[in-house]
Amino acid sequence: MTDPAEKNILVVDDEEDVRDFLKLALIEAGFTVRTASDGLEALEEVKKRVPDLISLDLVMPKKSGAKFHRELTRNKAWAKIPIIIVTGHARDDLGRADLRELTMSGPGIYLEKPIKPDRYVAAVKQVLGLETSAEEKDLADQVELQSELKNLIDDADPDTLRQLKDMLKKKK
Repeated sequence: MTDPAEKNILVVDDEEDVRDFLKLALIEAGFTVRTASDGLEALEEVKKRVPDLISLDLVMPKKSGAKFHRELTRNKAWAKIPIIIVTGHARDDLGRADLRELTMSGPGIYLEKPIKPDRYVAAVKQVLGLETSAEEKDLADQVELQSELKNLIDDADPDTLRQLKDMLKKKK
């Protein structure tokens, strides 16, 4: 079984406190972590050493997450790097279009800021195919389902949204 310490994660986020928070969560789970503050720095890090997974913010200066992802896909070896999107702009004008592009063309899993470290680590482990506890598996499944549902909701017509809302209210 692969140990998290054998996996190298690249955390890309322009907010230093978020970058440090994600890095710490991964280090505490046993991963080796490198960081970058934007897509340009991330590209340099990938050139130095190809990571096993990239945790990618969408809205960043110099080179956005979407532009960075497009650059990765131009290189056959880099195009295979799994990506988890971590963004605070999934629903606003700054990030909605980029998120839609990325979830449809590549990484389908994303987490919206603020995130809980246990969900983040569980999602990383699941994407990497690492052993997870039952609780971590449930958390990772929840993250994946939420990502899928959010994408479906974005495309739903008003009647479907009302039906879904009514159905969810009845479950409470």
